Amino acid sequence: MMRRMDKRWIVVPMLVALLAGCGHSRVVRQPHTRAARVGPGPVQVSQPRYGATAVVQPGQTVYRIATENGITALDLALWNDIAPPYTIYPGQRLRLYPRDGRPAPTARTVPATPRRTPATPRTPPASTASTASSEAPTVADAPTWRWPTDGGVLTGFAAGDPTRQGIDIAGHEGQPVRAAADGVVVYSGSGLVGYGELVIIKHNDQWLTAYGHNRARLVNEGTRVKAGDQIAEMGHSGASRDILHFEIRYNGKPVDPQVYLPRR
Repeated sequence: MMRRMDKRWIVVPMLVALLAGCGHSRVVRQPHTRAARVGPGPVQVSQPRYGATAVVQPGQTVYRIATENGITALDLALWNDIAPPYTIYPGQRLRLYPRDGRPAPTARTVPATPRRTPATPRTPPASTASTASSEAPTVADAPTWRWPTDGGVLTGFAAGDPTRQGIDIAGHEGQPVRAAADGVVVYSGSGLVGYGELVIIKHNDQWLTAYGHNRARLVNEGTRVKAGDQIAEMGHSGASRDILHFEIRYNGKPVDPQVYLPRR
C-alpha cells in the first residue's frame, strides 16, 4: 500500500506527467467526489493560472478539473499535494499554479534541442538571465546530479510539449536505475497512467526527479537514498520498448535534464 506523500514536496509533476497522465478511478462515498483518474488520453501543455483556484464540485475529478483549466492532471495533483488514489472533495479549493506562484526557470527558455553541459550543476544559460534571473536556481540550490542509468538519450526534452517533459534513455530490461541525487522517495507505484512503474524522489524543497517505465521498483515511499543507489530495474511498463523516462522538476515544473546532468 502506498503512504501519503510528503506534503512539503513541490508539485506533480510528477510525478510527478512526469512528467503526463495518471491511474484507475473508483467511486467512493460522499464527501469524496471520487478517486480521480489522473489520465489517460491526450493532455494539454500546462498553462499555470497564477493566483487562480478552482473549487471542486460534486462529481468532478482531478482529470476533469485539470483538462478544463488547461493543466495536465499530473501537475494539478502535484501542485496540490493530492496523493494516490487522487481523492478530492466537494468544496475543496485547488491551486491552478505551482505552490510558489512562479514558473520554472527554464520552462520557456531552454531550447528544445538536447544540449550537453559541464558536470558542475549550474543555473540556466546566461541568455535566459533577463527573464529568469530572479527565480533561477543557484548552484547551492541544485543537487549534484548524476545520470540515473547507462545508455544514450532517445528522446530529448522539449519545452511546451507534454509528451517530452523529460528524456528517454535507452537500455535493456533489468538494467539498474539509480537515484540521480540524494533524497527521499515520495512516490513509488504505478498509479500514474503513462509512466508505468514509477519512482519519484524529492531532493529538497525545490527539486525532485521522476523515473518511469521500470520493470520493478526497489524502494518504498519514505526511503532515504543516496546518489547512485539502485531504486529500480529498467523495463517497458507503459512503454513500447525498454527505456527509462527521466524528469527533473524545479518547483513542480519540468526542466531539461541535460542542462543539469554532467557531460558524458
